[in-house]
Amino acid sequence: MAVSQVPVTVLTGYLGAGKTTLLNRILSEQHGKKYAVIVNEFGELGVDNDLVVNADEEVFEMNNGCICCTVRGDLIRIIEGLMKRKDKFDGILVETTGLADPGPVAQTFFTDDDVKARTKLDAIVTVVDAKHFLAQLEQGDEAEEQVAFADVILLNKTDLVSEDELKKVEDKIHSINRYARIHRTQKSKIELDAILDKGAFDLKRILEFEPDFLHAGHSHDHGDEVASLSFSSERPVDPDKFQKWMGALLQLKGQDILRSKGILAIDGAPRRYVYQGVHMMMDADWGTPWKDGEKRASKLVFIGRNLDGENLKRGFEDCLK
Repeated sequence: MAVSQVPVTVLTGYLGAGKTTLLNRILSEQHGKKYAVIVNEFGELGVDNDLVVNADEEVFEMNNGCICCTVRGDLIRIIEGLMKRKDKFDGILVETTGLADPGPVAQTFFTDDDVKARTKLDAIVTVVDAKHFLAQLEQGDEAEEQVAFADVILLNKTDLVSEDELKKVEDKIHSINRYARIHRTQKSKIELDAILDKGAFDLKRILEFEPDFLHAGHSHDHGDEVASLSFSSERPVDPDKFQKWMGALLQLKGQDILRSKGILAIDGAPRRYVYQGVHMMMDADWGTPWKDGEKRASKLVFIGRNLDGENLKRGFEDCLK
């Protein structure tokens, strides 16, 4: 069943960060793949007119095999419509507005059974404006939350700031979300395979830039700031206990827990158990097989506000066999 699931990438970022430029690249480059791009308002996108066929319709055909549709209606309805099309897509990209919390868009892929069966949330990609990000953090929660939700970050407009300023921005991003992969870009120029079809939680990718990830949990209290915590164990996880604990935890604290995700070793199971959550929604599925002789460790990550590290650590340990 999982084979036929189309990967979905949620694209977010503050107004003016460079999302539009990135979307234009995807919709106009001859990359030989078929993507469906769903945008909130077509007017915002600014796609060159010669790319658009039948501009008065809800679905726009691009000349490189991609299509673009507007969310005038319900996101679930549009996705269901896309999935009925004869020509299958390599992926679906959903763009959120610049002031939106990407959480509700990502949650769509957990809530509707039909959408869940046919698509798989692959990654949340956030475009960050290197020049204005630190100032945007002072203007409300949006910029911070967009970074907190991210699996991959395009740190864009790097040509407009000094190396020292860039380092400050990267340090701030890491303090919010230690697990997102950061790519430095100019004019949102990036190879598409760096952001599309990545797997929302790829441990190998995390280890490339966070080598101590498998070690101790991090449980300092950051108060109101968004922070990330991780826990790991070489003991197997009891899946029933984990589901019950996580279900109760997210019902109670889901507003504060922006993202939760993990790779779990289940006793006797040949595959990894891959879990991810967005606010109160959670989903889990079997991932890639464990290799012969590979150390089977479980890792769990939380990104959010007011995280009680000691309580989360105890809860996780109670799920171990």
